[in-house]
Amino acid sequence: MAVRDPCIDYLIELLSPLGTATARRMFGGWGVYIDGTMIGLVDDEMLYLKVDEQTRTQFEAAGSAPFVYDSKTRQITMSYWSAPEESMDSSEAMRSWARLAWEAAWRKAEAKSPRRRALQKRG
Repeated sequence: MAVRDPCIDYLIELLSPLGTATARRMFGGWGVYIDGTMIGLVDDEMLYLKVDEQTRTQFEAAGSAPFVYDSKTRQITMSYWSAPEESMDSSEAMRSWARLAWEAAWRKAEAKSPRRRALQKRG
Protein backbone atom coordinates (compact mmCIF):
# COMPACT_ATOMS: atom_id res chain seq x y z
CA MET A 1 0.00 0.00 0.00
CA ALA A 2 1.41 3.40 -0.96
CA VAL A 3 2.14 5.99 1.68
CA ARG A 4 0.14 9.15 1.05
CA ASP A 5 2.00 11.63 3.26
CA PRO A 6 4.28 13.83 1.06
CA CYS A 7 6.94 14.10 3.79
CA ILE A 8 7.06 10.33 4.21
CA ASP A 9 7.01 9.76 0.46
CA TYR A 10 10.06 12.05 0.15
CA LEU A 11 11.92 10.21 2.94
CA ILE A 12 11.21 6.84 1.33
CA GLU A 13 12.59 8.16 -1.95
CA LEU A 14 15.63 9.64 -0.15
CA LEU A 15 16.41 6.36 1.63
CA SER A 16 15.55 3.92 -1.17
CA PRO A 17 19.11 3.68 -2.59
CA LEU A 18 20.13 2.05 0.72
CA GLY A 19 17.63 -0.82 0.48
CA THR A 20 13.91 -1.37 0.72
CA ALA A 21 12.74 1.76 2.52
CA THR A 22 9.34 1.69 4.22
CA ALA A 23 7.43 3.64 6.85
CA ARG A 24 4.73 2.57 9.30
CA ARG A 25 2.48 4.67 11.45
CA MET A 26 3.27 4.48 15.15
CA PHE A 27 2.35 6.55 18.22
CA GLY A 28 1.16 9.53 16.20
CA GLY A 29 4.31 9.55 14.06
CA TRP A 30 6.07 7.15 11.74
CA GLY A 31 8.70 4.43 12.08
CA VAL A 32 11.21 4.45 9.21
CA TYR A 33 12.74 1.15 8.11
CA ILE A 34 15.39 -0.08 5.70
CA ASP A 35 15.14 -3.75 4.81
CA GLY A 36 12.86 -4.29 7.80
CA THR A 37 15.18 -2.67 10.37
CA MET A 38 13.88 0.46 12.09
CA ILE A 39 16.51 3.16 11.60
CA GLY A 40 14.48 6.23 12.40
CA LEU A 41 11.26 7.88 13.33
CA VAL A 42 9.37 10.88 12.05
CA ASP A 43 7.54 13.25 14.33
CA ASP A 44 6.07 16.53 13.17
CA GLU A 45 7.76 16.13 9.76
CA MET A 46 11.21 15.82 11.40
CA LEU A 47 13.36 12.75 10.78
CA TYR A 48 15.23 11.35 13.77
CA LEU A 49 17.84 8.63 13.17
CA LYS A 50 18.91 5.84 15.54
CA VAL A 51 22.11 6.58 17.50
CA ASP A 52 24.18 4.71 20.04
CA GLU A 53 27.37 5.34 21.99
CA GLN A 54 29.47 4.79 18.87
CA THR A 55 27.60 7.33 16.72
CA ARG A 56 26.26 9.97 19.11
CA THR A 57 29.30 12.26 18.88
CA GLN A 58 28.98 12.43 15.08
CA PHE A 59 25.38 13.55 15.38
CA GLU A 60 26.27 16.05 18.11
CA ALA A 61 29.07 17.49 15.95
CA ALA A 62 26.60 17.93 13.09
CA GLY A 63 24.29 20.00 15.31
CA SER A 64 21.64 17.30 15.74
CA ALA A 65 19.45 17.02 18.82
CA PRO A 66 17.77 14.05 20.49
CA PHE A 67 14.11 13.22 20.19
CA VAL A 68 12.46 14.11 23.51
CA TYR A 69 8.84 13.66 24.47
CA ASP A 70 6.80 14.31 27.59
CA SER A 71 5.34 11.40 29.53
CA LYS A 72 2.82 11.95 32.30
CA THR A 73 5.58 12.39 34.88
CA ARG A 74 8.78 13.43 33.06
CA GLN A 75 10.58 14.05 29.80
CA ILE A 76 11.89 11.00 27.96
CA THR A 77 15.00 11.28 25.76
CA MET A 78 15.20 8.59 23.14
CA SER A 79 18.13 7.17 21.21
CA TYR A 80 17.04 8.92 18.01
CA TRP A 81 18.62 12.21 16.93
CA SER A 82 17.52 14.69 14.30
CA ALA A 83 18.97 14.06 10.87
CA PRO A 84 21.55 16.72 9.98
CA GLU A 85 19.92 19.39 7.86
CA GLU A 86 22.20 18.86 4.86
CA SER A 87 21.39 15.13 4.83
CA MET A 88 17.85 15.94 3.73
CA ASP A 89 19.02 17.38 0.40
CA SER A 90 19.77 14.16 -1.49
CA SER A 91 20.14 10.42 -1.19
CA GLU A 92 23.88 10.85 -1.49
CA ALA A 93 23.95 13.31 1.42
CA MET A 94 21.72 10.99 3.50
CA ARG A 95 23.66 7.79 2.78
CA SER A 96 26.33 8.03 5.50
CA TRP A 97 23.87 9.20 8.18
CA ALA A 98 21.34 6.48 7.40
CA ARG A 99 24.14 3.90 7.39
CA LEU A 100 25.20 5.04 10.88
CA ALA A 101 21.60 4.67 12.04
CA TRP A 102 21.29 1.22 10.46
CA GLU A 103 24.53 0.08 12.13
CA ALA A 104 23.37 1.41 15.52
CA ALA A 105 20.07 -0.45 15.13
CA TRP A 106 21.91 -3.67 14.29
CA ARG A 107 24.25 -3.33 17.26
CA LYS A 108 21.26 -2.94 19.55
CA ALA A 109 19.55 -5.98 18.03
CA GLU A 110 22.73 -8.02 18.39
CA ALA A 111 23.09 -7.04 22.04
CA LYS A 112 19.53 -8.23 22.69
CA SER A 113 19.84 -11.58 20.93
CA PRO A 114 19.47 -14.56 23.31
CA ARG A 115 22.57 -16.31 21.98
CA ARG A 116 24.70 -13.23 22.49
CA ARG A 117 23.44 -12.80 26.07
CA ALA A 118 24.23 -16.46 26.84
CA LEU A 119 27.77 -16.07 25.46
CA GLN A 120 28.31 -12.91 27.52
CA LYS A 121 27.22 -14.70 30.70
CA ARG A 122 29.73 -17.48 30.06
CA GLY A 123 32.59 -15.31 29.67
